[in-house]
Amino acid sequence: QVDAVCEIVDARIPVSSRNPDIDAICGSKPRIIVLNRMDLADPAATQKWKNYFKGKGYAVIATDCKTRKGIADFTPAARIACKEKLERDAARGMNRPLRVMVVGIPNVGKSSLINRLCGNKKAKVENRPGVTLNKQWVATDIGILLLDMPGVLWPKFDDKIVGENLAITGAIKDQILDTEEVAMLLCGRLRDSAPDAFSERYKLSESDNWKDLDLYDLFELVGKKRGFLMSGGVINHERTADTILNEFRAAVIGNVTLELPR
Repeated sequence: QVDAVCEIVDARIPVSSRNPDIDAICGSKPRIIVLNRMDLADPAATQKWKNYFKGKGYAVIATDCKTRKGIADFTPAARIACKEKLERDAARGMNRPLRVMVVGIPNVGKSSLINRLCGNKKAKVENRPGVTLNKQWVATDIGILLLDMPGVLWPKFDDKIVGENLAITGAIKDQILDTEEVAMLLCGRLRDSAPDAFSERYKLSESDNWKDLDLYDLFELVGKKRGFLMSGGVINHERTADTILNEFRAAVIGNVTLELPR
C-alpha cells in the first residue's frame, strides 16, 4: 500500500536502533533513513552515518524534532527516494500524494516527526516507549500521506551490545531493567566514546585512575564525585544511576555517538 518506507533511527546508535527485520519486510521499496535526535549526537559522527547510508542507496536526512532542524529536508528526500514512481505518474498525467510508511523502534521519535511534518499534533507523543499502539494514516500539507506504525523491537538480540545500547538510550523501559547495571555499562561506553566529555562532566582526574577501573568502581567513583553519599559514606547507587542515564539522554554530558560506521 505504500510507495516508500521511512525508517527512523537514533543518531547516537544508528546500528543498534535498526530493526534487523525491516530490510526483509520492506523488500525493494524505496527507503528513507532519518537520523533523529541529531541534537544529542556528535555532529561529525552524524555526517559519517549520512554518508554511510547514502552509500547503501538510501535517501538520508538528520533531524531534531524539538527545534524542527532538518524537518524541511524530508519532502526532498521522499521525492528522491520515489523518483521513478513520480516520473511514471507524471508520464500518465497523474498527481497522487506519495504514501510513506514510518517505522522504527519504540521511543525513537516517530510520532514527533509525524507531528512536525503535519504542522499539528496528530500522533500521540510521550518520552517513553510503547505509546503508539495502532497503525494510522496521517495526512500532511506537503503532498505526502504518512502511515504511522507502532514501534517494534525484535524478540532476541543476537548482539549483546545492541541490547545494552537500546537500554542506555531508553528504547527499553527502565522499569524492566536493572538501571544500575545499565548505568555502569554506560560509564564504560562514555569512557571509550567520549572520554574528555565524560571526565569533565564528573570531574575525573588522572589521580583517580579512572581509565583503568572496572565498571563497578568507575560507577562508584562518579557517585562519589557527585556527592551521592549516604550514611557511613556508602554511595547511593540508585541516585547515581538515574543521574548518569538522565544526563546522557539529555546530552548534559555532551553530544555523544556510541556507534561509528565500520
